[in-house]
Amino acid sequence: LQISEPDEFDIMLTMPVPRLQLDACDATGAFYYVTLKRNPREMCLSRFLDEEGKLSALEMLEALRKIIKEEVKNISTGEVTVSRKKPGCPAITLQIKKPPSEISVDIILALKVNQSWPLSTKDGLLVGEWLGTKARRDFRYDDFYLVAKQNKEEKALRGNTWRLSFSHIEKKILTNHGNGKTCCESDGVRCCRKDCLKLLKYLLQQLKTKHQKELQKFCSYHVKTAFFHSCAKWPRDEDWRWEDLDRCFHRYLEYFLDCLQNSRLPHFFIPQYNLLSQNDRASQNFLTREINYQINNRFPIFQQ
Repeated sequence: LQISEPDEFDIMLTMPVPRLQLDACDATGAFYYVTLKRNPREMCLSRFLDEEGKLSALEMLEALRKIIKEEVKNISTGEVTVSRKKPGCPAITLQIKKPPSEISVDIILALKVNQSWPLSTKDGLLVGEWLGTKARRDFRYDDFYLVAKQNKEEKALRGNTWRLSFSHIEKKILTNHGNGKTCCESDGVRCCRKDCLKLLKYLLQQLKTKHQKELQKFCSYHVKTAFFHSCAKWPRDEDWRWEDLDRCFHRYLEYFLDCLQNSRLPHFFIPQYNLLSQNDRASQNFLTREINYQINNRFPIFQQ
């Protein structure tokens, strides 16, 4: 799903952990405090527990950053640097310089959890009519991940919150995205789902380049989440025929605009978690106007 010249990559550095106790830290159902259920005294994670026995995401990230910085010093085959840390960011970013281009690699610390998904996910992942109820059940039997992401809504930021991540399930969905089992395979019929997602990702990327300040709150995950909802809303392969790309893209775009208009974009796996805040109405209205301008003028941004 890379667009233009791929120069940004993500690596999830996963750490299997024993059974955990997860305590929600707000009403979103996405952010949690993590407590180790087993006696941690003999475990390597014990030194990352805070005074309340909660696993500190901030301290684990700091330890990982220190290890990566030391290892980067040993790289002699190219110019590799560790970017300055961004407040609240779960990634450690490497900048790799090698003519004619430069790439960045985000290393994301994640806990791999092998237990039932949290209750907040019970009514999410509505893929029954799209991918089938068996696929949904199989997905929910899979592990889930917790990334070291600070919850900015906390009154006192202590750096000990973790956010649910289902990026591995998202990848599986995108790989097997059809209602029929042979969609886009060599012996199947090509659909336009991925092409629609690429178009909207590119549109948002270009608009963010032009209006960095106004659109800084938006990211490609908003577009991807709207895409998953659109696929569930129009589940059949016939709804996404390749020859109907123009119509399908406009339909997907209208759905995204409706989300912006209502400040409502539920997380695909955690429906109570709204990815659009009422506090960001100004930027949502700005993006709505910019997208409508593109629609009304036949997308001049695609011609640039």
